[in-house]
Amino acid sequence: MPVLARGAESEPGLPKRPGDERPGGAMEELEHTCPQPRLTLTAPAPFADETSCQCRAPHEKLTIAQARLGTPVDRPVRVYADGIFDLFHSGHARALMQAKTLFPNSYLLVGVCSDDLTHKFKGFTVMNETERYEALRHCRYVDEVIRDAPWTLTPEFLEKHKIDFVAHDDIPYSSAGSDDVYKHIKEAGMFVPTQRTEGISTSDIITRIVRDYDVYARRNLQRGYTAKELNVSFINEKKYRFQNQVDKMKEKVKNVEEKSKEFVNKVEEKSHDLIQKWEEKSREFIGNFLELFGPDGALVGVLPSQEV
Repeated sequence: MPVLARGAESEPGLPKRPGDERPGGAMEELEHTCPQPRLTLTAPAPFADETSCQCRAPHEKLTIAQARLGTPVDRPVRVYADGIFDLFHSGHARALMQAKTLFPNSYLLVGVCSDDLTHKFKGFTVMNETERYEALRHCRYVDEVIRDAPWTLTPEFLEKHKIDFVAHDDIPYSSAGSDDVYKHIKEAGMFVPTQRTEGISTSDIITRIVRDYDVYARRNLQRGYTAKELNVSFINEKKYRFQNQVDKMKEKVKNVEEKSKEFVNKVEEKSHDLIQKWEEKSREFIGNFLELFGPDGALVGVLPSQEV
């Protein structure tokens, strides 16, 4: 829907743009030109610096109730979610799915913090920032990725990206000297909670790898990685390779045992069949013998009887 603005006056906090003035204070008709949600998945989501929102129409403040009713009708509701997204997993994807489906027409912007910021406030990551950016670009729920996102959201950042709401789980996130970095967002009525996925997290995945480190080190040595690439000492390399040889030998013995067992079972089956057939033939032979030479046999009346 076009918005009428006298003299192209910006709402508080938005600077006027060159060419906005109209002679005599004429009413200017402004249309929302915000980027629309992705309709096809044939390409990754763009970065914010490639497709930043340059819409000049005022972005009126929305309540959650209004957004859930499908208003405004002339632009999508711009929802922001941020994080580290290291070792991108199903828990991350489910959170973004929730953020994307909060409102009937949502445009999901995802902020990803840089390596420097993450290492400073949270700790070392497995994936570097470029890998994490690319992982988010290829998530189907994401419409736009903001690189080097801030740790704490400022009014200037929210205004620059014309963010209506921020989506995150409701657990207070204490960091950078704050009890909850989203406290001011909640107080402003711009926070919409999502639900965490239990049983999956980046920390859980790293814990599994650390717990079974020897198994993964041995596996990667088998796959051609060098001890140097795995940061494995000379002694541990020899130990892992010896263990791999022992496992191979165990596997061969197991295969031989299984084949031997299979052979024995076949022999037993054959023996059982032979014994059964022998018993059947034996009974048949005895029956035929009795029919001929028994007290009532067929040959009793033919052969001459012996006299004492």
